[in-house]
Amino acid sequence: MGGTDDVFAPGHIGELTQVIPPELVDAVLDESGARERRLRSLPSRVGVYFVLALGLFENLGTGLVWGKLGAGLAARVPQPSEKALRDLRRRVGVAPLKRLFHVLAGPLAQPSTPGVRYRRWRTVAFDGCGSLSVPDHERNRSWLGRTERRYGPTGYPRLMLM
Repeated sequence: MGGTDDVFAPGHIGELTQVIPPELVDAVLDESGARERRLRSLPSRVGVYFVLALGLFENLGTGLVWGKLGAGLAARVPQPSEKALRDLRRRVGVAPLKRLFHVLAGPLAQPSTPGVRYRRWRTVAFDGCGSLSVPDHERNRSWLGRTERRYGPTGYPRLMLM
């Protein structure tokens, strides 16, 4: 891992670095202007991986997600406060994550890969369907409505995900 003692150096953040290389995260931080301007105990790179981990462990609090993010590290990473994690998320912002999505989203296979197409159509598969509650605001209710259940409407509008 490069022989550095910095646990937040590229390749030291955890399993997510095997899927999303730290160099790519650094590039989107630079492009979006979200890289820190001074040395911090929680760098912006870590913030990007932390927000991605929040999406993977949506039912856990930020402290538990932080623990999962660094669970595979050889060095023990101190637990930041909830405020420090909140400030990290705010400092990173939306722009680098949006840019990262645009870089990574899309089909993995090339059009010439066998089995990718049936005649002229690209074959796709969906792995399950889920739903999540969204805030109970008038705008969400008018767009999504209310799901009817056995004993009446649900408490919150539901967004169906594919």
